[in-house]
Amino acid sequence: MFDEDDLAEIRAGRARWSEETLEPYLDTGERKERFATVSNHDVDRLYTPDDVADLDYGEDLGFPGEPPFTRGPYPTMYRGRTWTMRQFAGFGTAEETNERFQYLTEEGQTGLSTAFDMPSLMGIDSDHPMSDGEVGKEGVAVDTLRDMEILFEGIDIGEVSTSFTINPSAAVIYAMYVALADQQEIDRSEIRGTLQNDMLKEFIAQKEWVIPPEPSLSIVTDTIEFAVEQTPKFHPISVSGYHIREAGSTAAQELAFTLADGFAYVEDCLDRGLDVETFAPLFSFFFNSHNSIFEEVAKFRAGRRIWANVLAERYGAESDASRRMKFHTQTAGQSLTAQQPLNNVVRTTIQALAAVLGGTQSLHTNSYDEALALPSEEAVRVALRTQQIIAEESGAADIVDPMGGSFAIESLTDEMEAEVMAYLEEIEEIGDGSIRDGVLEGIEQGYFHREIQEASYEYQKRVDRGEEVVVGVNRYAIEEDTSPEVLQIEEGSQRRQLDRLERVKDERDDEAVEATLEAVSAAIERGDNVMPPIIDAVKAYATMGEIMAVFEDHHGPYQERIGLA
Repeated sequence: MFDEDDLAEIRAGRARWSEETLEPYLDTGERKERFATVSNHDVDRLYTPDDVADLDYGEDLGFPGEPPFTRGPYPTMYRGRTWTMRQFAGFGTAEETNERFQYLTEEGQTGLSTAFDMPSLMGIDSDHPMSDGEVGKEGVAVDTLRDMEILFEGIDIGEVSTSFTINPSAAVIYAMYVALADQQEIDRSEIRGTLQNDMLKEFIAQKEWVIPPEPSLSIVTDTIEFAVEQTPKFHPISVSGYHIREAGSTAAQELAFTLADGFAYVEDCLDRGLDVETFAPLFSFFFNSHNSIFEEVAKFRAGRRIWANVLAERYGAESDASRRMKFHTQTAGQSLTAQQPLNNVVRTTIQALAAVLGGTQSLHTNSYDEALALPSEEAVRVALRTQQIIAEESGAADIVDPMGGSFAIESLTDEMEAEVMAYLEEIEEIGDGSIRDGVLEGIEQGYFHREIQEASYEYQKRVDRGEEVVVGVNRYAIEEDTSPEVLQIEEGSQRRQLDRLERVKDERDDEAVEATLEAVSAAIERGDNVMPPIIDAVKAYATMGEIMAVFEDHHGPYQERIGLA
């Protein structure tokens, strides 16, 4: 972007500035000896065109809505419409969560996002012995299609976009949503939403699973294949870096391991015989947005560029739709503090702004009380208002890629891309040329676990030494109790859920249930796509636990080998 004569002049000017202008000020010192991001990357004092001397505008930046999409996936970005404001909601029974859905919609939320309780996430029913005390506690309890019917009562799922944060049992929830569309006489091709359904990151970071990695991957590919044919407006997977970052990774590790998982799913779909141009447009991503605002913006921009280039160069994607990375962002739960919880409003605002400046397609802002409990209604409203103020009052949504062209941002984007590509090459090497095999083998070897653990440990050491400031915790602490009133889940929720599950079991046709479960088993045996028989099973009111038990009977449980002799 600059010729060599210009760069030479800039270098000379910087040298003069350093000697004549900077040095006298350095006698008084700077705030700290070293400036670094949350990920422990050094940040330079000043960036100039010399830091981006190799930048090729056409190849590296381009224009919004055109490959490599560094400057955004769409030409007008938020001037056309703002990102989807999608607040996470789910607790207690389906009735209680339906009330929260209705409240958020009335307050201006533009998309629903569903949190499930731990039994549902793990594919067991509310009446399972291990579920006792956990029913409805960290999300909504969903055992059968009856719960899904109540969850969306009064909501036209042909008009609303719904996100489902669930993984081991994602195929069952997806089946329930498709069955609900059939009940409401909505064409399957019209339903919109996103299923998280990213099992590889579960084995890497979040650690929720039912069966081993390879058969888990096969089910994910089944859902993608089914979505291509039946629900082309529904994203059957959200490749998720969020939980990798929450486990303690750096920003570069979050992006690298997420992209590796995404490429692994691409390779599995291609091996299934699917056309990249049919399934790649249905992929979505889910990222964390942390405190280092410029690092986060660089991460989002680098992610779009890498995805676009690798899809074309490695997997033969030609269309913009296949190469365009679309992602949801959530502010960093890991950064929230129980001490002085109102400080979390400020943290969340900074993180949300980073996501917007980085070009996210949808956004969840954490509530200030989430370090203490599920969010209260007031805290959820403040979190939603944070997004609305950014969208309507800040001006951040008025310019497409306002950070583009910044010497600092472009330099950080290039650095992020280089570090991520180095990780991808290492994973490919582990897999003898296959990223999918590298991810699977890396899971078994504990490669991802070790990388994240080391980064997390180094971060905590910096916090303990006071090098990483956490306001209200290791600096500016106060003695007084600042805890707000928190949401309490009524203990009667579990009893009501168990009563409903018992009624459903009493009223359903047990022979029909058994027949549909046998059909799921037969599909597994034959290697057929499991989605059609799962949909039949949920329509017969088979439970989540009954369906997932079929998979465990075939594939067995999984135990992580990390740390085992």
